[in-house]
Amino acid sequence: MTMTIFSALGFSSLGYLSGSLPFSIWITRLFKGVDVRDSGSGHATTTNTIRQAGFGPGALVLILDLAKGFLPTWLALRYAPAIWIIPLTTACVVIGHCWPVFAQFRGGMGLACAGGSLLVISPLSFLIAAAVLIVLVLILRHPARASVFTGIVTAPALWLFGLRGIGFWIAVAAGIIIALRFLIDWNRQYRGELWLDREKHQ
Repeated sequence: MTMTIFSALGFSSLGYLSGSLPFSIWITRLFKGVDVRDSGSGHATTTNTIRQAGFGPGALVLILDLAKGFLPTWLALRYAPAIWIIPLTTACVVIGHCWPVFAQFRGGMGLACAGGSLLVISPLSFLIAAAVLIVLVLILRHPARASVFTGIVTAPALWLFGLRGIGFWIAVAAGIIIALRFLIDWNRQYRGELWLDREKHQ
């Protein structure tokens, strides 16, 4: 029991620190000399990196954000003594991405690193989440909103497809954090204009 608790603390810490690596901030600063959070959506995300630094840097950020979810989850899957530590690790990765200790606790939305965690457990689950994201982007025509709703509806989508194992619980854990991130951000910045594009008012 004690070993399980220490393992949970260790994997949680690893997940949080991995999630806290602010690749979009570092890469946008490297290529453009600006903080990605100072314009556009105001978030440290792939789409905001593309908006400010171009597709190449944005693609690099996407790969690195997927990797920072993939690696801690892979390690937890192989070495954690209890299965519940795996979704806990993913939740901490997403928390780190949203509130990174290495970037003044101002990060992104957490979808890419959650996708990296899903990829470890089930490539099919990852593809379903990606398909949900694409559909929502086409419908909403707003990547940030589409990302939030993808985080929320991925777990129900996996359930409907009969994918109810650890990947489902990873989607649940990540979805809760992503929804919380959106609600906190809305209360702080979007009150009274929930569906307006902030970019249009910059």
